[in-house]
Amino acid sequence: EWDKVVHQHQGWRLVTCIWLHAGVIHLLANMLSLVFIGIRLEQQFGFVRIGTVYLVSGFGGSILSSLFIKNNISVGASGALFGLLGAMLSELITNWTIYSNKAAALLTLVVIIAINLALGILPHVDNFAHIGGFLTGFLLGFILLIRPQFGWIECHHLPPSSRGSKYKIYQYVLWVVAIILLIAGFAVGLFMLFRGVNGNDRCHWCHYLSCVPTSKWSCKN
Repeated sequence: EWDKVVHQHQGWRLVTCIWLHAGVIHLLANMLSLVFIGIRLEQQFGFVRIGTVYLVSGFGGSILSSLFIKNNISVGASGALFGLLGAMLSELITNWTIYSNKAAALLTLVVIIAINLALGILPHVDNFAHIGGFLTGFLLGFILLIRPQFGWIECHHLPPSSRGSKYKIYQYVLWVVAIILLIAGFAVGLFMLFRGVNGNDRCHWCHYLSCVPTSKWSCKN
């Protein structure tokens, strides 16, 4: 809730909202998504790295949501889940050489992400949390998911070249760029939020990213 975060200095709401949901259906839908996305990533990279991506992405989604949505309360783990999708995409890019059927995997992942973001333009869906979580997870993937766990690589019989600890130059470049963008993004976002800046005043068309009015529905609160 924007007013309590900004004016009553309850910044912890940016994190705790990840564990609140708008009902049983909302909770079940998010947890089913977490099962399908999270298990594969956790097996591949471990609890600590994926847990970090999940939490930080949820926080990033809350920041962007608070910048653009002033009059509604937003809850749910969708920002964190989109962060895992973003991390899957950046991980596939940074570890491109170790996978087979990489083009098919990339196409499938991009289609899934596009469909889910497109559903976010429906009313009563906080697409800003989705976008903020996705961007945060995408950058974190370059930082934290540079190489899968050794045991996972062994079990999947990947080529010897993928089992060494030496990183490639492009991975170092992506790591540096991603960490700079992530720190800058959080710094600017938090500064604007606690200064009470309304993101819609800075971007007059951005509200269409979360809801597009049609003859079937209205985007008014």
